[in-house]
Amino acid sequence: MEQHRIAVLVRDGVLAMELGVVHRVFGEACDAEGRPFYDVTTCALEAGSVRTDGDFALEVEHGPELLSEVSTVVVASTDRDAVSVSDAEQSAVTAALRRVRPGTRLASICTAAFLVAAAGLLDGRDATTHWARVAAFRERFPTVRVRPEVLYTVDGNILTSAGVASVADMCLHMVRSDHGAAVGGVVSRRVVMPPHRQAGEAQLTARPVAEDGVAGTARARSWALEHLDEPLSLRDLAEREGISTRTLSRRFREETGTSPTQWLLARRLERARELLETTELGVDVVAARCGFGSAAAMRLHMRAVMQVSPSVYRRNFHG
Repeated sequence: MEQHRIAVLVRDGVLAMELGVVHRVFGEACDAEGRPFYDVTTCALEAGSVRTDGDFALEVEHGPELLSEVSTVVVASTDRDAVSVSDAEQSAVTAALRRVRPGTRLASICTAAFLVAAAGLLDGRDATTHWARVAAFRERFPTVRVRPEVLYTVDGNILTSAGVASVADMCLHMVRSDHGAAVGGVVSRRVVMPPHRQAGEAQLTARPVAEDGVAGTARARSWALEHLDEPLSLRDLAEREGISTRTLSRRFREETGTSPTQWLLARRLERARELLETTELGVDVVAARCGFGSAAAMRLHMRAVMQVSPSVYRRNFHG
């Protein structure tokens, strides 16, 4: 098995937690025999000692030449990316990114999107960054389609993430895209991550902690996951919380960043992917067990969201 090679580009002041997340998530992705799917290597603008945001440094063996040899490049961030990157550092990053081969997957972490955008690689594309830096990003790069509300973006071969926690979501998305939902599920359990969050979920929620005496939507969501094979309605979910459908919709968006309908669709697609990968069930049966009602309906949603049919997905990821 040929490993997928990933290079993580770091600079002085790199956020050690983000770097660790990248290595851990990809490092936990293995085949049934325990062989790793990925080979993750750190590189710098110049080989040698690189300071982190903590009280320690990294000894990095590889320089930017590594970027021309890998299939995925991840650009790590620093606390100064949005405010005080020197012209010399930006020029060095731009020159390093020019080494990346056409078609290579490129992902930025948090405010590293500023450097990738300054290199001209995000023009006309969707991108995000940390919520506190969105206004500055939009002002500086008006040709980039900024998505301020999301955890991460995927636009062709380029991904951007919002911040520390969303780095794990973005990396897990890449694992799932490369090797399927079953492998992604194993990785999320090994690193004790919550169930996969979709790219479009919100960076911040309006009410991240439920107020005393105010019903949320956790019970409704938990109940829905146990009844995905049923034709669930807004009224069904609202009744689980004892609130109106209007209140449910508002609180659902506050807590998840999306609507009940879109949340249900995402959960049904996740269940379908898992069944297509791990069982021999016919497409009709999979569709019924996921609440799509018919194979045609499931096929329509999979093509719209994932650009692939159930049969092609199974052929790519089964077993």
